[in-house]
Amino acid sequence: MLTPRQLFLRHQAQTSEFPLLLEIERAEGVYMYTPDGRRVLDLIAGIGVSNVGHRHPKVLQAIHDQLDKYLHLMVYGELVQAPPAQLAHALAATLPPPLDTVYFTNSGAEAIEGALKLAKRHTGRTGLVSSLHAYHGSTHGALSITGSEGFKNSYRPLLPGVSHLRYNVLEDLAFITENTAAVVLETVQGEAGVRVPLPGYLPAVRQRCTEVGALLILDEIQCGFGRTGTQWAFEQFGVVPDILVCAKGMGGGMPIGAFISSPEIMVGFQTNPILGHCTTFGGHPVSCAASLATLRVIQEENLLAGVAAKAARLRQRLVHPAIREIRNCGLLMAVEFESFDVLKPIIDRALAEENILTDWFLFCDNSLRIAPPLTITEAELDEACAGLLRAITNEVR
Repeated sequence: MLTPRQLFLRHQAQTSEFPLLLEIERAEGVYMYTPDGRRVLDLIAGIGVSNVGHRHPKVLQAIHDQLDKYLHLMVYGELVQAPPAQLAHALAATLPPPLDTVYFTNSGAEAIEGALKLAKRHTGRTGLVSSLHAYHGSTHGALSITGSEGFKNSYRPLLPGVSHLRYNVLEDLAFITENTAAVVLETVQGEAGVRVPLPGYLPAVRQRCTEVGALLILDEIQCGFGRTGTQWAFEQFGVVPDILVCAKGMGGGMPIGAFISSPEIMVGFQTNPILGHCTTFGGHPVSCAASLATLRVIQEENLLAGVAAKAARLRQRLVHPAIREIRNCGLLMAVEFESFDVLKPIIDRALAEENILTDWFLFCDNSLRIAPPLTITEAELDEACAGLLRAITNEVR
C-alpha cells in the first residue's frame, strides 16, 4: 500500500518543485503533529487562516452541531438557512454603515471576483486600479489586479483596463479617473511584506474615489478578522470602503469568504441579469456555523486586546544582527533579512531543527512571515522566538 507521501507525490498536483512534504496527522492550538509524534509550532496559522488556533473547541462544537442538522441544500441565496443568515447579521454588527449586506463565497479569490463584478455592475464602468506588489488571488480576475508581472505573465491575456499605482504614493492617485469602476487595495499589504498605509494615504484614496465616482474595495482577506488588533484593519486608518472583502481567518479552519457592501450597491445582482452572481457552495452551512463560532471566540475571549502586546513581545525578543528590519501591523509581521539566500536556510533550519513552521512573502522574499494564531500564549511566543534566534545564529555565522 502506498503511503500518504507517495500518493501526494504521484497523484496530487504540485505548485512548486520543492513542497515541504511535512505530513501532519493532527493539529491543536498552535501546534501540528506528525505521525511519528513530532510537534511543530505553526507560526503562520495556515497563512492567516487559523486565527483562533487549530481546532478551537467552540468551532468544533459549532461544526458538530450543524452536521447533525443538514449540509448542502440548494445553490446560494434560494433557501433560508440559519447559519449564513445569522453570520451575515453578526458580521454587519461589526461594521459601520452602510456595510450590512453580505455575499458569501468559498474563498478569498472568489470574493474578489464577485467584488469586481459588483463594482462594474454598479458604476457601469470597466476600469480597475490596484497597486504594485499586491496579491488578490490566482483566478483570472484576481490575477489581473495582482501587482506582480512575473506572477501573471504566463497567463495573459487577462482583464483589460487595469492600472497599477504605487502603494503609499499620493501622486499616483491620478490613475483613478472617471473611467474607474473600482480601486482595489489591501488595507495592509501582505505579500509585499507587510506594508502599512502612511498617515492620510487611505483617506486620500477614499476622497479621490468619491470625487470621480469610483468604488473603493478593501481586501482584508489576510489582514481582517482580528489579525491586526482590530476586527477590521480599516478601522485603524480612518476610512470606510464601499466593498469589503474577507476570507482566510473568518472560517476557523473551514473554507469561506465574503464580500460585503451596502444594499444599494448589492441590489445590482438581482436584475439585468437576474442571478447576476451565482455560487453553488457559497454560504455553506457548516462553514458559516464555524465562522460565526470563530467571530464569537474572538469577541468572547477578547482576543483583540492581546494582539498589540503579543506583537510587542515578538519585536522585543527578535533581536539579531542579521535582522535588518521588522514591520508589523498587529500579528501580521515581516522580519527582513539581507536576501532570500540568507532567509531560506533559516526557514529550513527552523523547521528541521527547531520544529517551527514559517514562510516568506511572495513579493518580498527576503522577509520572514510571522502570523501566529491570535490565541498564542506568552510561553509559546517565547518558545518561537528562542527557536528562531537559534536558527538564525546557527545559519548566519
